[in-house]
Amino acid sequence: MRSDDDPHAVNFLIDEPGADPRAGTVRADAPSIIWNGGMALVALIAGPFFATPSAIILFFVTTGAALLFGHSVGYHRMMIHGSFQAPRWFTRALVWFGAFVGMAGSYGIIRAHDTRDWAQRQADCHPFLRHGTTMARDAWWQIYCRLDLDHPPRFDFAELDRDPFYRWLETTWRWQQLPVALLFFAFGGWSWVVWGVAARVAVANHGHWLVGHLAHNRGPQHWTVDAHGVQAFDVPWAAIPTMGEAWHNNHHAYPGSARIGLHPGQSDWGYAFIRLCERFGLVWDVRTPDTMGVRPGLSEVPRHGPGFAAQSPHGHAIT
Repeated sequence: MRSDDDPHAVNFLIDEPGADPRAGTVRADAPSIIWNGGMALVALIAGPFFATPSAIILFFVTTGAALLFGHSVGYHRMMIHGSFQAPRWFTRALVWFGAFVGMAGSYGIIRAHDTRDWAQRQADCHPFLRHGTTMARDAWWQIYCRLDLDHPPRFDFAELDRDPFYRWLETTWRWQQLPVALLFFAFGGWSWVVWGVAARVAVANHGHWLVGHLAHNRGPQHWTVDAHGVQAFDVPWAAIPTMGEAWHNNHHAYPGSARIGLHPGQSDWGYAFIRLCERFGLVWDVRTPDTMGVRPGLSEVPRHGPGFAAQSPHGHAIT
């Protein structure tokens, strides 16, 4: 259940005795292999033969829209963290764009995110949950496999269950690509389908893993969160394509914040869109570190060079 008292809480997961983030088995996941692998194969094999100027433009426009409206603002900042409020019609529109990304449904994305969030706050967790293995193995695990914990946590989806739209989207999220594909085919033929659906979904899923892997292994830091076994890092080059999500160290520090790019020069298109919506009265109660106050247990990393901490080979900030 979403916490009104702690804006940094893991909102849908029940942290109760017995749940263990360490012991579990990574298994190949057939639906993920078919979906993610199939989209990637179509993009790699057919993409070069169907590359037209209009298809490439469509790819960039639809990928940007999906990541901005859907993954960053709709799924992550609004639905998962509750960093702002919006009317039902607008929340549904943003969450639909989240499904349009082609990564998961509403329940599935929360389950994956909150399990990882909860696990990384413990003293230790499974390497799957902390991206704690080689890059090649982590790619295979995260994109094409699933982790079955021996003692998984329990979830409370009562907040989502009140709106049947979320349940419908959970069961049909892959099928949401079909009407989009038909529309694209009607206007631009197979080139629009290949680049507007297959390439977009493949890049979103594989890119999400890449940024997630880097954000938990190397990069600049401003803060560490005391007692958390996994710390986060920023991935500056990915700030624009992720709509600000790549400032992951900031997000670990203030997970309930609608603003993720917290420092001068940190691009955050997701927050810019939220501010624009706020100006037109579409969203309200927007949370930022200024409105939430100082977070207990947050320590600043001593800075070096241009103001960031260096990274040791073992994943610790060099002080």
